[in-house]
Formats: sequence, structure tokens, C-alpha cells
Amino acid sequence: MDFTDYPTMSDEQMEWKADARGLRFAIVVARFNRKITEKLLEGAREALERAGADSVEVVRVPGAFELPLAAQRLARQSVYHAIIALGAVVRGETPHFDYVAGEAARGLQQAALENNVPIAFGVLTTDTYEQAEARAGGAHGNKGYDAAMTAVEMARFGAIG
Repeated sequence: MDFTDYPTMSDEQMEWKADARGLRFAIVVARFNRKITEKLLEGAREALERAGADSVEVVRVPGAFELPLAAQRLARQSVYHAIIALGAVVRGETPHFDYVAGEAARGLQQAALENNVPIAFGVLTTDTYEQAEARAGGAHGNKGYDAAMTAVEMARFGAIG
């Protein structure tokens, strides 16, 4: 399936070749900044539905910092062809943003590499809440949708039985 008219956050047209038929996915969603993360989840579900995914399990965790452990545990189950991690970290007045955003990214990449399961990075890291809204179904598209389409493409590299 081709989804060629979907704008990415950079306003570049991304050509998705996503056929999720026969594939199983898990979505790990952070509850912190729930208004944003629920919109990301809606986008991810829409993408997987359009691509024909066989099954989707949604797991919620407190925040972005907890995403890597949840994704790793799901990956180790050898049930999912790919995992989608969704969260929103908005910069504040302290260095907290840098630690949470950086460790979430590092941990998700580490979990993917250690378990040989694609983990799509759908974690917004923005300076303002308005920027997050624009990337969760607003003017800059939906990063949850993008992450799900990335997961579909990556899952096709080595589908489990």
C-alpha cells in the first residue's frame, strides 16, 4: 500500500510503502502529557488500520522515561513484529527535559538493537506545548502516524513466524 500524500513534520512529502497485513504491533504510550499522547495514539492506530495490521496491543506507562523498559519487555515476548513508542517531553525551566528525552531515545534504541525488534520512535521532544500540539494532529501532521508507518516498514525486514 502506498501512502504518498502524508506530510511529515518537515513538510516534506514522505512516501510510505506500508502493508501491515499479517503483522502484529504493540504501542507503548506515556500517560504524561496525556492530551498530546492520546492524539499520537489516534494517529498510530489510524496508520496501522489503513495499512491492514492484524493486531495491535496498547500498553500505557507513566511517562517517556518508562517507555524503554516497557518496550524491551514487549520485545522479549517475541510476539510483535514491531513496537511503537509514543510520548511527549516538553522543555521546562530545568535540565529535566534533557535527561528524560535523551534517556528515552537511548533506551528505546538499545532495546531495539538488543532484542532485534524494530521500535519506532514516536516521542515528541519540543520546546513548547504548542509545538507538541502541532505535531500531534495539528499543522505539522501526526508523529504517531509517522512512527506507526515506520514500524510497518521496519517490520517487513524480518517478520517473525
